[in-house]
Amino acid sequence: MRRLVVLATLLLLALPAAAEVPPIHLVAHQALYRLTLKNGRDQVIGATGIMGYEVIDACRSWTVRQRLEMTLTNTAGDTTHLVSDYTTNEAKNGLSLRFHTVQSTDGAVTSRTAGEARLDRPGGPGVADYTQPEVKQIALPAGTLFPMAHTAAVIRAAEAGRKFLTIPVFDGTDDTGADLSSIVPLAREKPTPEPWPALAKLPSVVVHIAFFGSAPADILPDYEVGMRYWTNGVADDLRMDFGDFVMAGKLIGFRLLPSRC
Repeated sequence: MRRLVVLATLLLLALPAAAEVPPIHLVAHQALYRLTLKNGRDQVIGATGIMGYEVIDACRSWTVRQRLEMTLTNTAGDTTHLVSDYTTNEAKNGLSLRFHTVQSTDGAVTSRTAGEARLDRPGGPGVADYTQPEVKQIALPAGTLFPMAHTAAVIRAAEAGRKFLTIPVFDGTDDTGADLSSIVPLAREKPTPEPWPALAKLPSVVVHIAFFGSAPADILPDYEVGMRYWTNGVADDLRMDFGDFVMAGKLIGFRLLPSRC
């Protein structure tokens, strides 16, 4: 399960001069999602799960914590419990990212990824220095964005009316470097009644994102996600396509968090 991290998630895009978009202000928050099976493929006939997502405003950086748990059932009736713990600290200037991911199956750790990535300048190339699963360095292409910057720019592009864009993104969930994200904004929606007052007055955008590996042979996406983003970066109505199965995620808990500045 290479891609258990979702939101996870395009700052610094050159938009047409006519598409003036107010700055995107992301917010610190906690969100809880209930996951249900939307489409089973191959041997997966049942799946349930929960995902907790927390964004902390650490003044000069964003600290993100995500825990995803899923239980899958196959055609033989056997169950598999998958857990992914993902933590990052991303500079608000978009130039550095510390990352740590632990994935396990039925209680046994299957992978660990950790290290730090940095960019030479906004929009420039950079490197990812891994400490796990092994010590190594991988070059990041020019234009690479880290997850929070990616989220902001997806929203900004959709608000500006962009129809399609591709951006290299590095999140540290595996040890292969940056992926290419292909983003299709699908709709812009006006504010609608919501259980959470902080979201009820905000417009939102609906997007579809496919993530492709860096190898030339990667012509099919490793992972795809659809979601609704409010303009403050909070997500809902997730559609997470892992290849063997598709999960739907619904926001069932939400609260804003104060800044630590």
